Amino acid sequence: MTGSVEPGAADAVPTWEEVARDHFRFMYSVAYRLAGNHSDAEDVVQDALLRVKRGLATYTPESLQGWLARIVTNVFLDETRRRKRRPQTALPDDPDRVIEGGPAADEALAMVSLPDHIQDALNGLTDEFKTAVVLCDVAGLSYDEIAAHTGVPVGTVRSRVHRGRSRLREVLA
Repeated sequence: MTGSVEPGAADAVPTWEEVARDHFRFMYSVAYRLAGNHSDAEDVVQDALLRVKRGLATYTPESLQGWLARIVTNVFLDETRRRKRRPQTALPDDPDRVIEGGPAADEALAMVSLPDHIQDALNGLTDEFKTAVVLCDVAGLSYDEIAAHTGVPVGTVRSRVHRGRSRLREVLA
């Protein structure tokens, strides 16, 4: 640890390795709920971890999970905007190309245990509603934290969470 923070202090700034090791599952869970699939969630978490590495130098101890959820959300929203500006066509399937790695199937299932119909309903929400609902109900952030992270008033956050939940109820009914 650097600076005047005592080792083991509750407000100590973690190292990048500690963040990657101890908070990967949380970041992946938020990313998966936003992106809706394993591949995009992995990409979001990878980009988010790069931003964490750059941002730890200026991080002031506060709600670490709130900070991480904000970074993951911003990466997701940035990627969504980028894809809208530059649409891409998918490459054809090539059975000769095999990508190794990734978590074991049981481990991945444990991280993403929402039933398909619920995840599909989440994916049907607009980005604003999905972000608000995921940050509130998956990441467990307060309305004030979500407002600070997304840059919108608390009333807007409450409205988006309420409307997002209402739309989910309609779709799931």
